[in-house]
Amino acid sequence: MRTTRCIALSLLVASACAKPAPAPDPQFVAQWMRSSLSFVRSERLGPPVAARISAYAGVTLYEGYAADPASKLATLSGQLNGLATLPKSTKPVDGAIVAAEAERVVLDSLFRDGFASTRRTIDSLARAQAAARVAAGVGSGMRDASVAHGQVLAAAILAWAEQDGFYASLKKTWTAPVGRDKWVNTATTDQYIPLMLSGETDLVRPSNPNAAMELERAGERFVFTNRPKAAKPTTLPVFNPVKPTTPFWGDLRPFVIANGDECAPPPPPAYSETPGSPFWKMGREFLDSVTALTPEKKQIALFWADNPAATGTPGFHWVSVTNQMVSRRALRADQAVEAYALVSMSIADAFIGCWKEKYRSLVVRPVTYVQRVLDKKYETVFPTPPFPEYTSGHSVQSGAAVTVLEKLLGDTIPFIDSTQVDIGQPPRPFASFRAALLEVAVSRLYAGVHYLPAIVDGMKQGSCIGARVLTLKTRASP
Repeated sequence: MRTTRCIALSLLVASACAKPAPAPDPQFVAQWMRSSLSFVRSERLGPPVAARISAYAGVTLYEGYAADPASKLATLSGQLNGLATLPKSTKPVDGAIVAAEAERVVLDSLFRDGFASTRRTIDSLARAQAAARVAAGVGSGMRDASVAHGQVLAAAILAWAEQDGFYASLKKTWTAPVGRDKWVNTATTDQYIPLMLSGETDLVRPSNPNAAMELERAGERFVFTNRPKAAKPTTLPVFNPVKPTTPFWGDLRPFVIANGDECAPPPPPAYSETPGSPFWKMGREFLDSVTALTPEKKQIALFWADNPAATGTPGFHWVSVTNQMVSRRALRADQAVEAYALVSMSIADAFIGCWKEKYRSLVVRPVTYVQRVLDKKYETVFPTPPFPEYTSGHSVQSGAAVTVLEKLLGDTIPFIDSTQVDIGQPPRPFASFRAALLEVAVSRLYAGVHYLPAIVDGMKQGSCIGARVLTLKTRASP
């Protein structure tokens, strides 16, 4: 009897002295950002599609961490378009495990038409993070409750995502308007197939000299020889340079802004080939700016090219920067997941707003206008993207992302952007997020793909969208 009482007393004391698991490692959040960047690159997604996935992934992680009773994060339900409520757990849960399991389910669904390797990586990362939390002290009961709640949370987020108009847009057919004043896609198969993974067959030709000559285009993608995807309708459309990119994207339901027209830019100048007209002056100003580019300006253009399958699209370049800030600014997990969610949503809404204007105004690209009116021999630094010119997508989404990053992390500390090191580009130093924004914006002029008004108006449009995102309440009341 005495032995039994001693054992019971020992167990009671051990239970009373047991310490709760420490706060989640912020690198858990960084691991998801890095992995998502890898997925978008290997799956060759176009910029808008990648931004949509990143935003839902960011919201999922955020809500997983917010589900923890110890978290100070406020739920975004009731604040985002179409997201009235989210389920709450009736049991104590560990936010990191909830987030990992919810992210596993959501990304597995969003990448369901992707490569098997993508889905295996998603699964293994979620399980590894859950195991790490158990090793840190989360009990089996809380682990099971957290996994269960993660699955319920993911189902609700996927149901919300189903209603944003994306899948309906895949069934629509777009016919390009005809006219000298209308945008026409100038990208051709021979420009892209030798340089990057093809959206059709993944065929790569390493023997093409451009693979060795162009620093920005050299990298791991040339290792692949043939990785075809199933020839069927897909929920994960790849970037196809010879077809217009997602013409109906501007009609999707945004995350925060009311619709694609909120924060709309001013109308572009009316098309004209008459010397002295506003459009002619815009074309002339462009040509004068890109004549005899210096090696440094070309390097800037290449650093921010962010082609699909190269750096993971312009939006994911800023996700990469956000990821780098986790360590460099010593962020806590809640700060990291807040930054990821808000930056990703600002980028997603930026693409919706930008694409709304692009396919409304249908402004011709500089290469079309200059070769037609000013200089037949003009060539861009790299092929022009397959969508209309106004406004600049890089400028809009960068303006949105930087507006959010400045507010969350401040903008007085210099940083080094190492996003491109694995494709041969050296790290690039910046005095601030704002300095990086100005460089990415002007890079589109140097590259030859945008007139100056698209860049200036694009940054303003993006800053407006970022400011709207910052109106979200992300911290619970004391």
